Amino acid sequence: MKLGVSIASHNALPDAFVVFRGIDEAIRKAARLGYDGVELALVRPDEIDRAHLKALLKETGMEVSAISSGQVFSQRNLCFTDDDKEKREELKRTFCGFIDLASDFGQLVNIGRVRGSKGKKDPKLCEELFVDMARYLSDYAEKKGVSLILEPVNRYEIDFVNNLDEGKQLIHLVDRKNFLMMADVFHMNIEDDLIGPAIKRNKEYVKYIHLADSNRHAPGKGHMPWDEIFSALSDIGFCGWTTIEILPFPDPDTAAGNGIGFIKGRYGKYYN
Repeated sequence: MKLGVSIASHNALPDAFVVFRGIDEAIRKAARLGYDGVELALVRPDEIDRAHLKALLKETGMEVSAISSGQVFSQRNLCFTDDDKEKREELKRTFCGFIDLASDFGQLVNIGRVRGSKGKKDPKLCEELFVDMARYLSDYAEKKGVSLILEPVNRYEIDFVNNLDEGKQLIHLVDRKNFLMMADVFHMNIEDDLIGPAIKRNKEYVKYIHLADSNRHAPGKGHMPWDEIFSALSDIGFCGWTTIEILPFPDPDTAAGNGIGFIKGRYGKYYN
């Protein structure tokens, strides 16, 4: 496995779930702390200068684990379940840009809250809108060697696809080999019956892992069943990215240091 940390540019909203802000400084800080890579939480694809990023990654020996899309929802109010044609076209352009970027950096694009909510809409219509968008983007991504990873999110943040079993059902409806799932243990601690068994029974779809403790602070600062989680990842032979996505408490440097210190200190054998 490899261990990453979530970062964003300086224009990220205060409530964005990232540890560091400022791409260049964040990558250098993560490298100094011993992380293997960074997850880029972006508002727009053009936030990134590809040549500059490539040079910076080479300089630091870092990688991009994935492109994260939560800010497309929170800042731009775009989502897969919106039936507005103009907004859907804007979302397609944005995600195709993310996919193009991911073809060079990470080969993974996250779908979290940007999937949208049901609200008062007909649930069947929401499902159809989501599947239509997901199939279009998956087909585009397949040509670029990129996978899309759906992240189940807890009910207090969104009302559509809250646990891994629901995620699996939607994956079956989308029916694309490069449409898979990101498991976030913070959300799983709220929504899934038991984290370890849920990971195991959905193992063929779990491509990526988000790590945070039960209070969304750094791993080791809450009551998350970490032994159960890493035992399950070991049992399924998981060898992808695990990325720390936490509140920067009490400050970003301390949070990132605590996170890697706990994970690699206690479960370092999985990262060798």
